[in-house]
Amino acid sequence: MSTYWFPRAWLPSGVSEAVRIDVADGIITSVTPGSPPAGNRLSGMAVPGFANGHSHAFHRALRGRTYADRGRFWSWRDRMYTVARRLEPDSYYRLARVVYAEMVLAGYTSVAEFHYLHHPGHGQRYADPNEFSHALVAAAEEAGIRLTLLDACYVAGGFGKPTEGVQQRFDDGDAEAWARRVESFVPAGDLVIAGAAVHSVRAVPAEQIAVVVRAAAGRPLHVHVSEQPRENEECLAVHGCTPTRLLSAAGALGPRTVAVHATHLTAEDMTELSGGWVCLCPSTEADLGDGIGPGRALADAGTGLSLGSDGQSIIDPWFEARALELHERLGSGRRGRFEVGELLSAATAHAASGWSNTGTIAPGRDADLVCVDTESVRTAGVDGPGILFAATASDVTDVMIAGRWVVRDRCHRTITDVAAALDTEIGALWR
Repeated sequence: MSTYWFPRAWLPSGVSEAVRIDVADGIITSVTPGSPPAGNRLSGMAVPGFANGHSHAFHRALRGRTYADRGRFWSWRDRMYTVARRLEPDSYYRLARVVYAEMVLAGYTSVAEFHYLHHPGHGQRYADPNEFSHALVAAAEEAGIRLTLLDACYVAGGFGKPTEGVQQRFDDGDAEAWARRVESFVPAGDLVIAGAAVHSVRAVPAEQIAVVVRAAAGRPLHVHVSEQPRENEECLAVHGCTPTRLLSAAGALGPRTVAVHATHLTAEDMTELSGGWVCLCPSTEADLGDGIGPGRALADAGTGLSLGSDGQSIIDPWFEARALELHERLGSGRRGRFEVGELLSAATAHAASGWSNTGTIAPGRDADLVCVDTESVRTAGVDGPGILFAATASDVTDVMIAGRWVVRDRCHRTITDVAAALDTEIGALWR
């Protein structure tokens, strides 16, 4: 057993002082507030590890390179396809390992990777058709982060359209072929969960969605939903209903389903999504001009909220958490739309990606801890839970995942220079 002592820790009951936390075999065995210093003494505040509920790791290569682009999501997508065209399993492994390390340095202890880059393209296959999946698992293992690998079915280029160009790298042919490939993939390691995804109702024909649902039985199932008004308009024109209603009719909605973005919903859509999850990605939704999702209305309807970094324009769970509140303020003209505890719950919603025992500092829960500096120029003078509105990724000093320190004194313990490695791998993709 190892003992750690923190001046403050954010427990289920709130921020407590002088907290002793005992850990054995990756599990928190006891939590004692008001305890005299003992064991390994840390400074700052301990908070639960953050959950990255939606990630496309390779999008990190776009950061700072699309700032001058005009237009909408669809023009940005063309730039994203440029990167997708250039990646191979070995280069994706090298990029993803440092993207995941950047996430851990920011305080994320799990990531749900929405993975749709599968094949060489033009109908070709790697000798192992899950080569990219193995690369991502190896990358997460080296970075030390929990991984939910959401293998995405993507077999159409739009409503009634075949895939074309780089989209053929995503395409298994049909959902049955996708399911056979997914069933052949068995990830190794205690920190990996194999999940599934419907990329979107644009990319999986309506009659094939049920195939994905059957293959995903017992696993997390994620799906992009109503990120753009155009998706809704085309779905209504072809099917006479919204994407949410189409998914519901196919049996795709349930307690293990996460609707990603869910920005442009009807009142009926929100009723359909109640009892499941929605993952909002505030930094990406702002970057792409998607709009402001109805977070408060969804929570009030009984939908669990989670948060993700998605396009990696920012990797900062502190930002995503407060942006959930700040976007609501912009949309409503009112402050205090969420209680601070609700924001922390959304930011630590590991259960949405299958990690049901992770997300709070309490006996019997997974030992995922993040230590944040309370005396930086950003956090000095902040009161208790207000740290969520003040800290940034730069203020994270130490990160424990499954009882093992992955970050100490702001340094990743296995990847020594994450910034230099990011520069190398991203530069290579653009040359």
